[in-house]
Amino acid sequence: MRLLLISSSAVHGYGYLDHAEAQIRDFLGKARRVAFVPFALFDRDAYTAKVRERLGLMGYEVSQVNAARDLDADAIFVGGGNTFRLLKTLYELDLLDAIRTRVRGGTPYIGSSAGSVIAAPTMRTTNDMPIVEPYSLDSLGLVPYQINGHYIDADPSSTHMGETRETRLTEYLEENSIPVLGIREGTMLRMDDGTTTVTGTKPAKVFRRGAEAVDVAVGAKLDGDLKVVG
Repeated sequence: MRLLLISSSAVHGYGYLDHAEAQIRDFLGKARRVAFVPFALFDRDAYTAKVRERLGLMGYEVSQVNAARDLDADAIFVGGGNTFRLLKTLYELDLLDAIRTRVRGGTPYIGSSAGSVIAAPTMRTTNDMPIVEPYSLDSLGLVPYQINGHYIDADPSSTHMGETRETRLTEYLEENSIPVLGIREGTMLRMDDGTTTVTGTKPAKVFRRGAEAVDVAVGAKLDGDLKVVG
């Protein structure tokens, strides 16, 4: 399997997907036709048009996915937005197995934000509000670890008294044993045949039950248990 998981499509100081253009080009190689899954946002047509314009500037042809037959392309791109809405729609259209089968068969998969979160076994580590209720929290399971997109470190000077992201992920690990990879805005993960490489401009952060969270540098390679290899 080949996956490129982007924390966010927008990063401060850059236009839409600008920060990820080099990684997208390298990842897709000679692929030209991209099937776009727009279900994380309400206006699917407008979302597809935005992605079609941006990827069109890079030489890619974008088609909108509405059914399993629309996945017949050189690559699949699942966009960000609300993870609950995305997963609910994928269940309703019976697309989870279809996407999983194609990606496991070699079709490159790009995810951004919610599209990256659902590459994990479940969407339990999303940041989103449950505006709708999916059939299940189980997602694609293309990687063996959980993903938290838009990961943000606590600001020691902040007067905000709510939970930090680290607190929430620690709570997740009190009830679940699967480790979590937090990817900051600007961070991307590239997975090739089971090995995950941290790429982009910022380190990722590994959360594991019973251990302190640790940063993983750009360029590091991780196994399925999020241990550094090589």
